[in-house]
Amino acid sequence: MNPVQAITTTERPRVGERIMAAVNRDPLTAPHARRNDALLAVACAVLSTVLVLLVDDGRGPDAPGWTLLLASSVPLVWRRRRPVLALLAVVACVAPYHALDYHHAAATPAAYAALYTVAATGRPLRTILVGLGVITVSVSVMLTVSTHEAVKLLQISGWIIAVLFCGIDVRFYRQYVAGIVERAERAERTREEEARRRVAEERLRVARDLHDLLAHSITLIGVQTSVAAHVLAADPERLDRAAVARALDDIADTCRTARGELRTTLEVLREHGSPDTRGPLPGLDGVSDLVEAARLAGARVHQAVRAGPVPPAVGAAAYRLVQEALTNAVRHAGPEPAVRVELREEGGVLRLSVTDDGTGPAPGGVPGFGLVGMRERARSVGGTLDAGPRADGGFEVSAVLPLTPATTREGTR
Repeated sequence: MNPVQAITTTERPRVGERIMAAVNRDPLTAPHARRNDALLAVACAVLSTVLVLLVDDGRGPDAPGWTLLLASSVPLVWRRRRPVLALLAVVACVAPYHALDYHHAAATPAAYAALYTVAATGRPLRTILVGLGVITVSVSVMLTVSTHEAVKLLQISGWIIAVLFCGIDVRFYRQYVAGIVERAERAERTREEEARRRVAEERLRVARDLHDLLAHSITLIGVQTSVAAHVLAADPERLDRAAVARALDDIADTCRTARGELRTTLEVLREHGSPDTRGPLPGLDGVSDLVEAARLAGARVHQAVRAGPVPPAVGAAAYRLVQEALTNAVRHAGPEPAVRVELREEGGVLRLSVTDDGTGPAPGGVPGFGLVGMRERARSVGGTLDAGPRADGGFEVSAVLPLTPATTREGTR
């Protein structure tokens, strides 16, 4: 057996599954509806003929009787699209058939099929009215034959009621299945929307990380390169090789650090497994490295950290805020600015402050996305951030980051 045949054999539904699928399917949208209804009409005609030949229930039909009996099955071909009209057409053939006192049982298959269709495709009120009308017409017709036959019909009218209730039950079952399918599809759409939202949030977080990392590293490299260029151009005859080597080593260290952080940040774009395998988030223990890098770039940085262990997301947010604030200070505060970095835990929140005594950004410059990204990062863990010039000169960035998990929305990687 080749693979195609194996797949076809495995996926072929069983008979019971095919029957349940036919019951669950909406009769108005089922495939091959007209062909199946034509086969049902033929089956009812054959069953009526068998009942005439095998069951003794009144006199056998002659030519007009056979014509009415077989013609009662023809309207079943249109039973799905026009169930009430099909039932009326069946009644129009069956009523004179019974009035002529032909074989009564033979006319029941087509009538029951039409009644079931009305009950399975219409509202319960319509079904009840149709059922009462059919019983009334049938009893009236039988009264023209004999009172005994009319009483006998009333005695077996339970079959009519049973067929109608069977159709109503199937209709309700189909509505129940359709409701389950609709809820499943709605849940699937909700999951897809949630997945797209999470992807968008993750992309925004990665964009913030990349902005903070690259802006910080490129600024430090630019400053260190300027130092090396200044040493080379200041006095070529008395070249300070140690200063040049130190500046180049600082550039290499900054590049290595940036490359490692960039690799950690971009792992999220390639990771398909558990989120816990992406590596640790940067935290408060990395602030001292940021301070040391800013010092190498020429800033006079004083560090004061009075905080214990914090949630990873809060630590990562504080690290990135300090990184961006130091980058802005090195870039905009002027030569050798005095910068103070303070982190303290107080009243269930982490308070962060980065101040400098520099001149601030040049007026009229093109605004960047640094402050916007800082505010978004603080907001991602439920915190707030303020940034602006100080009254006595310089610039200040201050943030309040809650330490409670209920307000922390960015998890560990």
